[in-house]
Amino acid sequence: MAYNESHANTFVASIDGAHRLLGFIHAMYALGCLISPFVATAIAARVGARWPLFYLYLVGIGVLNVLAVAVAFRHSLRLHAKPSPATEGAHAEGSSRSKIANRDIITTLKSPSVYLLSLFYFFMLGTGVTAGGWVVEYLIEARNGHLPDVGYVPAGLWGGVFLGRVLLAEPTHRYGERKMTMIYCVLILALQLVFWLVPSLVGGAVSISILGFFYGPMFATVRRRSNQSINTKYDVLINWQGMSIGSRLFAKEIQTTALGFVFVLAQAGGSFFPAVTGVIASEAGVKVMQPILVGLIVAMGISWALVPKVKKRDA
Repeated sequence: MAYNESHANTFVASIDGAHRLLGFIHAMYALGCLISPFVATAIAARVGARWPLFYLYLVGIGVLNVLAVAVAFRHSLRLHAKPSPATEGAHAEGSSRSKIANRDIITTLKSPSVYLLSLFYFFMLGTGVTAGGWVVEYLIEARNGHLPDVGYVPAGLWGGVFLGRVLLAEPTHRYGERKMTMIYCVLILALQLVFWLVPSLVGGAVSISILGFFYGPMFATVRRRSNQSINTKYDVLINWQGMSIGSRLFAKEIQTTALGFVFVLAQAGGSFFPAVTGVIASEAGVKVMQPILVGLIVAMGISWALVPKVKKRDA
């Protein structure tokens, strides 16, 4: 999925009007996370022990995705005729592009800045997915909540993410991504401590929703450059992944490769930390979710502080 999403972003960023299209697909990501808890809670509340039927909903979405991709890329799915001598030049050009791509990958892997920025997004997505994935179980086990009442709490988190991406993009750009991201980290930590230390179902639901609001813009900061319209994959991919720092941190020839690498490691964090939380919770109980999240948020802030400072420049 991480491989798929990073290349989907790159592809959409290369299309005319990409700044609008990327805004749409990233908003749809948050919207999907907003809708799913309603479906999962309705199924689990009505059929009880047969809650795994929820996976039929995910399978249905997967089938629709496959069909949509097949239609969108139908020309690429056709079988091609055996190449003739007249196309040898094109093959040579393709081989040259492959060598350049391999060189860019090697250069990317040698850049310390790539790993430092990746570390931040590794912890960042781990924080969001862990919070959204385990909050219902925590409220049921630790706060004695009932599934019909607390099953919709993740929708509040992702609804906050959706609104944060829409409303905080401009302030984040205006006052500086570096400073605002650190402020968001502090606010998220404070809200997480409120969620942990205040034993209230309503208070927990409200605090985690506001947490999502400040979490959203860190991954999707809209930034339009003053001297150039957004019409290249470099500009848009950087902006909509919340990585405008990366536009000045990485050399332009490796920007797409480097940001794709960062995006993949971010998704790895979103997979790794919820799994680790589950393994630990199976032995120590779901209450371990709270200190794990606090640790992730602190690590997120520290890793952001370690990202090298770069001078502002025009594209």
